[in-house]
Amino acid sequence: MVLTSFEPGGTERQMIELIRRLDPERWTVHVASFRAQGPWFGRAAEAAASVTAFPVSSLRAPATLRHAWAFARWCRARRIAVVHTAEMAANLFGQPSAALGGVPVRIANRREINPDKTPVEIGAQRASYAFAHKVVANSHAAANRLTLERVPGHKIAVVPNGIDVRQYQPRTARALLRKVVVVSNLRPQKGHDVLVDAIPSVLQRFPDARFEFVGSGSELESLQARAGAQGVSHAVAFRGHCEDVSARLSANDMFVLPSRSEAFPNAVLEAMASGMPIVASRVGGIPELIEDGHTGFLVAAGDPHMLADRVCRFMANPPFAARLGENARADAQARFSFERMVGAFERIYLTELTRRGLVAGRAPQLAAS
Repeated sequence: MVLTSFEPGGTERQMIELIRRLDPERWTVHVASFRAQGPWFGRAAEAAASVTAFPVSSLRAPATLRHAWAFARWCRARRIAVVHTAEMAANLFGQPSAALGGVPVRIANRREINPDKTPVEIGAQRASYAFAHKVVANSHAAANRLTLERVPGHKIAVVPNGIDVRQYQPRTARALLRKVVVVSNLRPQKGHDVLVDAIPSVLQRFPDARFEFVGSGSELESLQARAGAQGVSHAVAFRGHCEDVSARLSANDMFVLPSRSEAFPNAVLEAMASGMPIVASRVGGIPELIEDGHTGFLVAAGDPHMLADRVCRFMANPPFAARLGENARADAQARFSFERMVGAFERIYLTELTRRGLVAGRAPQLAAS
C-alpha cells in the first residue's frame, strides 16, 4: 500500500510512477490518501487495485485519531503486507497507524533535508520513524541528515529518484544560447533571489539574454520587486505553475537551480534528461547528480557572481554547453531510470518480508500511502 497526497511535486510523481511500474504479478497495490483528488490522482487510480481517502485536514485535529483507527482497521481488513508512506505528513500519520494495524513491513520516505521544518516537526517525524522498518532517502545527503537525527543506520536505505528519459526530447545543437529557465516552487530556500541578482552581470555581456521562472509560491511578489529594483524586469518572465515541464525546458536553452538546500531535485533530473546545459548549487544531493565540468556546472550557494560567470560561459561557448548537455542526458539514462528505482524498492520490500517470514511464493498485498 502507498500513502500519498496527489499534490503537485516531485515526491508525488515518484510515488505515482512506483505504483504504476510495480510488477502486477507480484504486487497488489492499494493506495491511501488524505484526499482522493489532485493532479496525480488519475494516474494512480488507474494502476491501483483500490484508492481510499482518509480525510485528515490537520494532524493536530481531534478527528485524526479516528482516521488513524480507521486506517489501522483498513490495513487489517485487506491484510496489507507493506505500507510505504510518501512524505512527512504521511510518515507521521501512516507509520504508527500501520503498526497499530499489524502491518508486518513498514517503509517511510525521506525526500528533504529540512530547510523549512521546525524543531517540533523534525522531532515528530523522528518519532514516526520508530515505527518504520526502513527509512528510504532519495540521496546520500538526505541519508546523512537522518544519521544526524539519530535514526539507526540499519534502518536507513538510499534509493535515488527515477526518470523516464524517453519522455524528454534530446536537444538539437543551438548556435545561440540566450534563454535560461529555472523550474521550482518560489520558496526562499530555492535561491531565486540569487539568480535575479546574477542577471545584471549576464546582461552586461549578453543584453539579449532572457530568464524564465517556472513555478508558483510565496516569493513571487518579492522576486518581481527585486527584478524591478535590479532593472531587469524586461528580461524576466514569471510563468507560474506548469504541468508540462518538458515543454518549458524545450523552449529554453539552459537550466539553472540556485538552491540553498536540496535533497535530490527532480527538476535537475528533468533538465538532464532533456540534454540541457545545467548550472546548479553545490548543496545537498545535487553533487550526486551533477559532475562539475562534465555534466554541468556546480556553484557555491548564494553567490550571484559565480552563477553569472557559469551562465556566461555556456552562452559564450555553445558547443561546450551542448557537450555537457549530452553527457547529462546519457548519465540520467544510465544511472536514474525508473526501472532501477522500482527494482531497488522491490528488493527492499522483499528483503523485509523475508526477514519476517511471510510465505515464500505468495504475492503479498502492497499498500501505498
